[in-house]
Amino acid sequence: MIPRLNRQLVLEQSMRSADGAGGYATIWSELGTLWAEVLPGSSTVLRQGGLTVHRQTLKISVRGVAIGRPSRPLPGQRFRDGGRIYDIEAVSERDAEGRFLVCTAREEVTS
Repeated sequence: MIPRLNRQLVLEQSMRSADGAGGYATIWSELGTLWAEVLPGSSTVLRQGGLTVHRQTLKISVRGVAIGRPSRPLPGQRFRDGGRIYDIEAVSERDAEGRFLVCTAREEVTS
């Protein structure tokens, strides 16, 4: 089945930047915008140190991109959808021809 690519997501890569105090801060650099289909998976609620963490697993499909190209999503990168952040955990081909990729991603919201 062909995914319905109806949402624009920004693909981002983390980079280390000197913080001016001898340490480093993580900044996110935009790699490009991809059209995607975002489907919900399982969700859990955790209680940590007085906070509630809502964790949602997502299956995000995008057009296939050759290995080694900067626009191909990789684990450790993330998608941004406005104020929402989807951390990419795994990437695989969705079909035998590699026309689409499926990214397993995680969104966490703390309340």
